[in-house]
Amino acid sequence: MSSIRLRLLKWLIGPILLINLAGAGLTYLLAWTPAQLAFDQGLADAAAALAARVGQGAGGIEVDLPRQAEQVLRADQTDAIYLTVRSGGRTIAGDPDFPALARGQQLHDAEMRGEPVRAASAIVLAAGQPVQVAVAKTLRKRDQIRSATLRALVLVEGLFTLALVGLIWFSVTNGLLPLARMRADLDGRDGADLAPVDDSAVPYELAPVVSAFNGLLGRVQAGATAQHDFLANMAHQLRTPLAGMKLQLEWLGARHAGDADSVRSVGLMLQSNERMIRQVNQLLALARAEPSRFEKARLEPVDLARLLAGVVQYFVGEAGKKDIDIGFDLEPTMVLGDSFLLGDLIDNLVDNAVRYTPPGGRVTVRCRPDPRGGLLEVEDSGPGIPSHQRAAVFQRFVRLDHEIPGSGLGLAIVRDIALAHGALLSIADGPGGTGVRVLVCFPTA
Repeated sequence: MSSIRLRLLKWLIGPILLINLAGAGLTYLLAWTPAQLAFDQGLADAAAALAARVGQGAGGIEVDLPRQAEQVLRADQTDAIYLTVRSGGRTIAGDPDFPALARGQQLHDAEMRGEPVRAASAIVLAAGQPVQVAVAKTLRKRDQIRSATLRALVLVEGLFTLALVGLIWFSVTNGLLPLARMRADLDGRDGADLAPVDDSAVPYELAPVVSAFNGLLGRVQAGATAQHDFLANMAHQLRTPLAGMKLQLEWLGARHAGDADSVRSVGLMLQSNERMIRQVNQLLALARAEPSRFEKARLEPVDLARLLAGVVQYFVGEAGKKDIDIGFDLEPTMVLGDSFLLGDLIDNLVDNAVRYTPPGGRVTVRCRPDPRGGLLEVEDSGPGIPSHQRAAVFQRFVRLDHEIPGSGLGLAIVRDIALAHGALLSIADGPGGTGVRVLVCFPTA
């Protein structure tokens, strides 16, 4: 997967480093060339001064160079200075081992006593004869200055390079901040949040992307709405005929009460009808509990104890069919919620506990105030849920025991209702490590 950041850094840092390197080379030339010329001019001046002391004497060509003047000419704390005056291949004054001089050459490189030197030469006429005068100096001072120039240049260019790289990195990172903010906004959403992305603060370059993404979200939202409406309408439309069918079956069973086969068949049909009615009711509850469709304005103070008291008798009857000991420990517990949805949550939790608890088992339902808000707890002595499967049971149509009738929607409805109310839903082991304890912790009312 390619990275915009890396591409920008590659195309910015690479050329800038090359330009910086070329600038460093040019700076070096601009700094070193004048220094080289100054050194060469000093040598040429020394050669000219020596040439001015060559003349004709009584015995021929003479050099008026007292010992003190020669010492001054050779004086240098760093470099060694050599000089020579020659005529016809004969050394008149100076160092006899001075390198050979080419005719007409003024500045040149040579080697003297095993060390490179820079030499300047001149030709003068004395006694009608050409005389070669030359002065040479070692390159120690030049090398020191060149090294100091290079060190300073490398240090300065290194600092400039680091500063440029840091500036480019900061600029690229700052330029990509809108992308990071948009990613954080999308990462912070839950799967049901299909609201369009706010495009009021996005840069011009990102506006088409955000517009296209919002269009996609709109189409997904329209599809989800259509699916939700279809589910709600279908569930609502099925409730009436199923209720009528139940009445007809009950009438038919009473009409043929003396016929054992008819009674048995009608009983089986009534059981199937009950299951269908429950599944339709769950589909309707699922449609109502959809977090993306839930309206926070519907929240109002609700007493969980009063809601539970309204369904006690029904579940006592259902538990009695399986000889299950069901108990209710209810304290006034006020929470903010939708009474219809909270009723669906309670129905599904208690029904699940009764359904999966074996005959002779135990189910306990509690509600009480909690420092964090309100706590609803449903505990059973059933087979329990393995810890690695506890997250999966809240998914739709997931069932751990296919021997027990059900649709796999109960805990999914509980999860959606808890999410819509901002409640925390968790599963723990029952007392003694057997069974299941489902806890729903509601925020403060």
